[in-house]
Amino acid sequence: MTAATILAEAAVHPFDEALTLRTLAEGVYEGVPSQLYWNMAGPFGGVTAATLMKGVLEHPALRGRPLAQTVNFCAAITPDPFVLKVVLERDGKSTQHWSVRLEQAGQMAANATLVTGPERDTWGAQPSLPPAARDAADVPVFTTAALTAWFSQYEMRFDHGAPSLDQSSETGLTRAWLRDRQARPLDYLALASMADAFAPRVFLMRGVRAPAATVSLSTYFLAAPDELAAQDVRPILGQAQPRAARHGFHDQTVELWSDAKSLLAVSHQLVWFKD
Repeated sequence: MTAATILAEAAVHPFDEALTLRTLAEGVYEGVPSQLYWNMAGPFGGVTAATLMKGVLEHPALRGRPLAQTVNFCAAITPDPFVLKVVLERDGKSTQHWSVRLEQAGQMAANATLVTGPERDTWGAQPSLPPAARDAADVPVFTTAALTAWFSQYEMRFDHGAPSLDQSSETGLTRAWLRDRQARPLDYLALASMADAFAPRVFLMRGVRAPAATVSLSTYFLAAPDELAAQDVRPILGQAQPRAARHGFHDQTVELWSDAKSLLAVSHQLVWFKD
């Protein structure tokens, strides 16, 4: 191994290392869950969502960019190797529709549907306004090193609703600036992961770390590639809030904004919790 190769390998970002896939056949890939993004009982859901997207982005039939993704977390993902199976279900003029399965030991552990499509120059508008928040530089960095492995991979600055087990929150609202702790330019894979970077709202609403897990996560990507390139490695502003919790499930909505006040992505998820 040459010195150049050693330096190149050392330069691989932890997130990209976690998303490494080996092609077995067209649309079939093999990977291993990364301990760098481990949660309490399996890989962080955001990195699983990004892994499923990565399978589509590596498919030779891909046209355009991610527009929408829905991920269903069907079973606990173990540290063992997995296989991704990517199928282009329908190829239209404006959109492509994909299905992805993540399997371990022949059993499905997660699946996703994705919509991709080419950029088109059309009329546009943004009626939504970004949340009122202090500038990122004015908000202290939250200490994440002692928490789960995946959380320590992010730099988070909580403008409102920082994680706390000392008090409960009626609204379950969180606003925070976030980015990769080790600088990495923003892209769709990062957005897919960051859409799940906010703790289950039940933690805030009850002020306890009760067992909870995302069941389904849908993310809609509104930003064009040039907007992501312009954001580069600067933090983005995220806001997360639930609407209701009952019968062992709650929803939560996340908005991700650029520091230029452009809405980059929105996500909605259903969370299971144990009373």
